[in-house]
Amino acid sequence: MYVLHIANKNYSSWSLRPWVLMRTLDIPFEERLTPFPTGSSWDLYRPFSPSGRVPCLIDDGWAVWDSLAIIEYLAERHHGVWPVEAKVRAWARSAAAEMHSSFTALRNDCPMNCGVRVEPMPMSDALKQDLFRLGDLWNDGLARFGGPFLAGAHFTAVDAFFAPVAFRAQSYGLAFEGAAAAYPAHLLALPAMRDWYADAIAETWREPGHEAEVASAGTVTEDCRATA
Repeated sequence: MYVLHIANKNYSSWSLRPWVLMRTLDIPFEERLTPFPTGSSWDLYRPFSPSGRVPCLIDDGWAVWDSLAIIEYLAERHHGVWPVEAKVRAWARSAAAEMHSSFTALRNDCPMNCGVRVEPMPMSDALKQDLFRLGDLWNDGLARFGGPFLAGAHFTAVDAFFAPVAFRAQSYGLAFEGAAAAYPAHLLALPAMRDWYADAIAETWREPGHEAEVASAGTVTEDCRATA
Protein backbone atom coordinates (compact mmCIF):
# COMPACT_ATOMS: atom_id res chain seq x y z
CA MET A 1 0.00 0.00 0.00
CA TYR A 2 1.11 3.54 -0.68
CA VAL A 3 2.28 5.69 2.23
CA LEU A 4 1.58 9.40 1.88
CA HIS A 5 3.58 11.70 4.13
CA ILE A 6 1.86 15.02 4.82
CA ALA A 7 2.01 17.89 7.30
CA ASN A 8 -0.64 19.79 9.29
CA LYS A 9 -3.97 19.68 7.48
CA ASN A 10 -4.73 23.18 8.69
CA TYR A 11 -1.74 24.66 6.85
CA SER A 12 -0.39 22.29 4.20
CA SER A 13 -1.91 23.15 0.84
CA TRP A 14 0.64 21.04 -1.03
CA SER A 15 -0.22 17.96 1.06
CA LEU A 16 -3.92 18.39 0.32
CA ARG A 17 -3.59 17.88 -3.42
CA PRO A 18 -2.55 14.21 -3.61
CA TRP A 19 -4.48 13.40 -0.43
CA VAL A 20 -7.83 14.63 -1.75
CA LEU A 21 -7.22 13.02 -5.14
CA MET A 22 -6.44 9.62 -3.65
CA ARG A 23 -9.36 9.77 -1.24
CA THR A 24 -11.86 10.87 -3.89
CA LEU A 25 -10.69 8.27 -6.42
CA ASP A 26 -10.58 5.53 -3.76
CA ILE A 27 -6.86 4.88 -4.18
CA PRO A 28 -5.84 3.15 -0.93
CA PHE A 29 -3.00 4.68 1.08
CA GLU A 30 -1.69 5.01 4.59
CA GLU A 31 -1.51 8.60 5.85
CA ARG A 32 1.47 9.66 7.96
CA LEU A 33 1.20 13.17 9.33
CA THR A 34 4.26 14.91 10.74
CA PRO A 35 3.50 18.45 11.97
CA PHE A 36 5.55 21.34 10.63
CA PRO A 37 8.46 22.20 12.88
CA THR A 38 9.30 25.77 13.78
CA GLY A 39 11.85 26.81 11.18
CA SER A 40 13.30 24.48 8.56
CA SER A 41 11.70 21.08 7.96
CA TRP A 42 14.90 19.64 6.47
CA ASP A 43 16.14 17.55 9.38
CA LEU A 44 12.66 16.34 10.39
CA TYR A 45 11.42 15.34 6.94
CA ARG A 46 14.63 14.14 5.30
CA PRO A 47 14.38 10.59 6.71
CA PHE A 48 11.36 9.97 4.46
CA SER A 49 11.49 12.78 1.84
CA PRO A 50 14.55 13.46 -0.33
CA SER A 51 13.61 17.15 -0.61
CA GLY A 52 13.00 17.56 3.11
CA ARG A 53 9.44 18.64 2.28
CA VAL A 54 5.95 17.19 2.02
CA PRO A 55 4.02 15.68 0.42
CA CYS A 56 6.05 12.59 -0.29
CA LEU A 57 4.59 9.32 -1.55
CA ILE A 58 6.33 6.04 -0.71
CA ASP A 59 5.58 3.04 -2.91
CA ASP A 60 7.33 -0.16 -1.84
CA GLY A 61 10.25 1.84 -0.48
CA TRP A 62 10.44 4.14 -3.54
CA ALA A 63 9.97 7.86 -2.82
CA VAL A 64 8.07 10.21 -5.10
CA TRP A 65 8.16 13.81 -3.91
CA ASP A 66 6.43 17.01 -5.09
CA SER A 67 2.67 17.06 -5.52
CA LEU A 68 2.75 17.18 -9.33
CA ALA A 69 5.17 14.27 -9.59
CA ILE A 70 3.04 12.23 -7.18
CA ILE A 71 -0.08 12.81 -9.25
CA GLU A 72 1.66 11.88 -12.50
CA TYR A 73 3.02 8.72 -10.82
CA LEU A 74 -0.51 7.80 -9.75
CA ALA A 75 -1.86 8.56 -13.23
CA GLU A 76 0.38 5.86 -14.68
CA ARG A 77 -1.17 3.30 -12.33
CA HIS A 78 -4.80 4.30 -11.78
CA HIS A 79 -7.74 5.17 -14.01
CA GLY A 80 -9.41 8.55 -13.71
CA VAL A 81 -6.56 10.72 -12.46
CA TRP A 82 -6.66 12.80 -15.69
CA PRO A 83 -9.46 13.09 -18.26
CA VAL A 84 -9.49 10.39 -20.94
CA GLU A 85 -9.84 12.60 -24.04
CA ALA A 86 -6.49 14.02 -25.17
CA LYS A 87 -7.46 17.66 -25.65
CA VAL A 88 -9.39 17.78 -22.37
CA ARG A 89 -6.42 16.15 -20.65
CA ALA A 90 -4.07 18.74 -22.19
CA TRP A 91 -6.27 21.57 -20.89
CA ALA A 92 -6.43 20.00 -17.43
CA ARG A 93 -2.67 19.49 -17.29
CA SER A 94 -2.07 23.07 -18.42
CA ALA A 95 -4.39 24.43 -15.72
CA ALA A 96 -2.82 22.23 -13.02
CA ALA A 97 0.70 23.21 -14.07
CA GLU A 98 -0.27 26.89 -13.99
CA MET A 99 -1.56 26.48 -10.43
CA HIS A 100 1.59 24.60 -9.50
CA SER A 101 3.93 27.32 -10.74
CA SER A 102 1.97 30.57 -10.51
CA PHE A 103 -0.47 32.57 -8.33
CA THR A 104 2.31 33.80 -6.06
CA ALA A 105 0.29 36.73 -4.74
CA LEU A 106 -2.56 34.43 -3.73
CA ARG A 107 -0.16 32.15 -1.85
CA ASN A 108 1.56 35.06 -0.10
CA ASP A 109 -1.43 37.28 0.62
CA CYS A 110 -3.88 34.50 1.54
CA PRO A 111 -1.87 31.69 3.17
CA MET A 112 -3.85 28.51 3.77
CA ASN A 113 -5.26 28.23 7.26
CA CYS A 114 -8.45 26.16 7.08
CA GLY A 115 -9.68 26.90 10.58
CA VAL A 116 -9.81 30.68 10.58
CA ARG A 117 -11.93 33.39 9.00
CA VAL A 118 -10.07 36.54 8.09
CA GLU A 119 -11.01 40.09 7.17
CA PRO A 120 -8.21 40.54 4.64
CA MET A 121 -6.03 43.54 4.06
CA PRO A 122 -6.89 45.67 0.99
CA MET A 123 -6.01 43.60 -2.07
CA SER A 124 -2.79 44.28 -3.91
CA ASP A 125 -2.94 44.66 -7.67
CA ALA A 126 -1.06 41.37 -7.96
CA LEU A 127 -3.70 39.55 -5.89
CA LYS A 128 -6.51 41.10 -7.93
CA GLN A 129 -4.81 39.84 -11.07
CA ASP A 130 -4.43 36.33 -9.61
CA LEU A 131 -8.10 36.21 -8.65
CA PHE A 132 -9.16 37.49 -12.06
CA ARG A 133 -7.07 34.80 -13.74
CA LEU A 134 -8.46 32.10 -11.45
CA GLY A 135 -12.03 33.08 -12.25
CA ASP A 136 -11.25 33.27 -15.96
CA LEU A 137 -9.60 29.83 -15.92
CA TRP A 138 -12.40 28.21 -13.92
CA ASN A 139 -15.12 29.73 -16.10
CA ASP A 140 -13.29 28.52 -19.20
CA GLY A 141 -13.12 24.93 -17.99
CA LEU A 142 -16.67 24.86 -16.69
CA ALA A 143 -17.99 26.27 -19.97
CA ARG A 144 -15.87 24.08 -22.26
CA PHE A 145 -16.54 20.78 -20.55
CA GLY A 146 -19.93 21.27 -18.93
CA GLY A 147 -18.97 21.03 -15.24
CA PRO A 148 -19.56 20.62 -12.43
CA PHE A 149 -15.80 19.93 -12.24
CA LEU A 150 -13.20 21.78 -14.26
CA ALA A 151 -12.70 19.03 -16.85
CA GLY A 152 -16.27 17.77 -16.95
CA ALA A 153 -18.53 15.52 -14.94
CA HIS A 154 -15.85 13.85 -12.81
CA PHE A 155 -13.32 15.02 -10.23
CA THR A 156 -9.79 14.73 -11.62
CA ALA A 157 -6.30 15.91 -10.77
CA VAL A 158 -6.95 19.44 -12.03
CA ASP A 159 -9.62 19.87 -9.34
CA ALA A 160 -7.21 18.52 -6.73
CA PHE A 161 -4.75 21.26 -7.62
CA PHE A 162 -7.34 23.94 -6.93
CA ALA A 163 -8.69 22.34 -3.74
CA PRO A 164 -6.47 24.56 -1.52
CA VAL A 165 -7.94 27.63 -3.24
CA ALA A 166 -11.39 26.54 -2.09
CA PHE A 167 -10.19 26.66 1.53
CA ARG A 168 -8.58 30.04 0.91
CA ALA A 169 -11.85 31.32 -0.56
CA GLN A 170 -13.65 30.17 2.60
CA SER A 171 -11.08 31.65 4.97
CA TYR A 172 -10.69 35.04 3.27
CA GLY A 173 -14.11 35.51 1.69
CA LEU A 174 -12.73 35.49 -1.85
CA ALA A 175 -15.40 35.98 -4.51
CA PHE A 176 -15.52 35.06 -8.19
CA GLU A 177 -17.90 35.82 -11.04
CA GLY A 178 -19.96 33.62 -13.31
CA ALA A 179 -20.00 29.85 -12.91
CA ALA A 180 -16.71 30.13 -11.02
CA ALA A 181 -18.56 31.70 -8.09
CA ALA A 182 -20.02 28.33 -7.07
CA TYR A 183 -16.93 26.22 -7.78
CA PRO A 184 -15.15 26.61 -4.40
CA ALA A 185 -18.30 25.62 -2.52
CA HIS A 186 -18.70 22.60 -4.80
CA LEU A 187 -15.20 21.44 -3.89
CA LEU A 188 -15.72 22.10 -0.19
CA ALA A 189 -18.81 19.88 -0.24
CA LEU A 190 -16.88 16.81 -1.39
CA PRO A 191 -16.71 14.12 1.31
CA ALA A 192 -12.90 14.06 1.20
CA MET A 193 -12.74 17.84 1.58
CA ARG A 194 -15.15 17.72 4.52
CA ASP A 195 -13.00 15.03 6.14
CA TRP A 196 -9.83 17.09 5.63
CA TYR A 197 -11.49 20.15 7.13
CA ALA A 198 -12.77 18.22 10.15
CA ASP A 199 -9.26 16.92 10.81
CA ALA A 200 -7.76 20.38 10.26
CA ILE A 201 -9.92 22.14 12.82
CA ALA A 202 -9.36 19.31 15.30
CA GLU A 203 -5.60 19.96 15.26
CA THR A 204 -4.24 21.72 18.31
CA TRP A 205 -0.77 22.43 16.87
CA ARG A 206 0.14 26.05 16.24
CA GLU A 207 3.26 26.78 14.20
CA PRO A 208 4.40 30.36 14.81
CA GLY A 209 5.54 31.05 11.26
CA HIS A 210 2.22 30.03 9.71
CA GLU A 211 0.28 31.91 12.38
CA ALA A 212 2.33 35.05 11.66
CA GLU A 213 1.54 34.76 7.96
CA VAL A 214 -2.19 34.82 8.68
CA ALA A 215 -1.82 37.72 11.11
CA SER A 216 -0.08 39.75 8.40
CA ALA A 217 -2.80 38.88 5.87
CA GLY A 218 -5.60 40.57 7.83
CA THR A 219 -7.68 40.44 10.98
CA VAL A 220 -8.81 37.04 12.22
CA THR A 221 -12.53 37.36 12.92
CA GLU A 222 -13.19 33.71 13.85
CA ASP A 223 -11.02 30.78 14.88
CA CYS A 224 -12.81 27.45 14.52
CA ARG A 225 -9.86 25.31 15.63
CA ALA A 226 -9.69 23.16 18.70
CA THR A 227 -7.49 24.32 21.56
CA ALA A 228 -5.06 22.19 23.51
